[in-house]
Amino acid sequence: MASRHWLCELLAEVGLEPSIDGIGNVFGRGPATGPRLLAGSHLETQNHAGWLDGALGVVAAVALVRAGLPVDVCAYADEEGHYGNMIGSRSLIGDFSEQQIDLARNKNDDTSLRDALASAGLAGRPRLTPDLSRYKAAIEMHIEQGTQLESGNLRVGVITGIVAIQHWRMTFEGQQDHTGGTTMRERRDAGLSAVRFLSQVDDAFPRICGDRSVWTTGRIVLEPNATAIIPGRAEIDFSFRDLSPEVMDRLQACLRRLVQESNRRERCTATMQLMSELQPTLCDPAVLDAFSSAARELCPDHWQAMPSGAIHDSNVLGRRLPVGMLFVPSINGISHHWTEDTKEEDLVLGMQVFARGAEEFLARN
Repeated sequence: MASRHWLCELLAEVGLEPSIDGIGNVFGRGPATGPRLLAGSHLETQNHAGWLDGALGVVAAVALVRAGLPVDVCAYADEEGHYGNMIGSRSLIGDFSEQQIDLARNKNDDTSLRDALASAGLAGRPRLTPDLSRYKAAIEMHIEQGTQLESGNLRVGVITGIVAIQHWRMTFEGQQDHTGGTTMRERRDAGLSAVRFLSQVDDAFPRICGDRSVWTTGRIVLEPNATAIIPGRAEIDFSFRDLSPEVMDRLQACLRRLVQESNRRERCTATMQLMSELQPTLCDPAVLDAFSSAARELCPDHWQAMPSGAIHDSNVLGRRLPVGMLFVPSINGISHHWTEDTKEEDLVLGMQVFARGAEEFLARN
């Protein structure tokens, strides 16, 4: 909340009317005349993480206003999903209901979102629902959070689209039993079945994936998770991402086949449940062309068009508005860690391309 109030002061200094709405979005509205852009990102990051993820895009949006461009600024609440998937930008487009607020809880300490909003002094405030027809597009500047730019000696990435993501939970039901008294022939070890399943995934996915497909086992839970007890149950949280719907369909079909094969081969029953899914968002061709033109002018031979492997608020905004994104390199690709950093000269160049691209887009549209 301290950072939100600081941002409100900054928004007022550059001539915008600042407000904090009932979900925690910070909004800066400018004069209502003429075509405008919506620009911004998020203020919070992951726990114990760095200084640029999200906050760079908010400050970059303020810089556009300071440079005289017709831009409204938004810092979208909770992009990092402490209380759900991008609840700030979803609220902004009318895709986060009061009932969903009632159900939302903090993933780290189980605090209810209602209690958190009350503690922050936001209880009872209206949620912002701006007239999105006011905007020609929504744009966002961000760090890459990967190594593609740095490894290619490139300084700017013009984003073609934001990948789809599917999060699945695989559950293996075995038989909890004594590790000493139960023979190997008798065992139904859910942990062992889970490990063998993941080995099969790692063998099968590379055969069918796309060039930029990624997949991650982010959570493994064994029950009762004790040294002298055979696990009677195992849970795996598994996700995969790609920009192509066709590739996503192939990966899902493969995952389903591997679960079926596990049930044929193993002594433990495996089931799968879709926990969450985000569809891919393609960046608007006109915004993409304007950013590409600016990059060709300001850093020829040191930029590339590329997809975003990370999820951003632009993914949500793209359901209602044309969107565009620009990346600057992350040193050693590090993000979601306190050593996250970007060279100052790359921040400056990225800001110049961002501003020139926004200016060109508005002039053409």
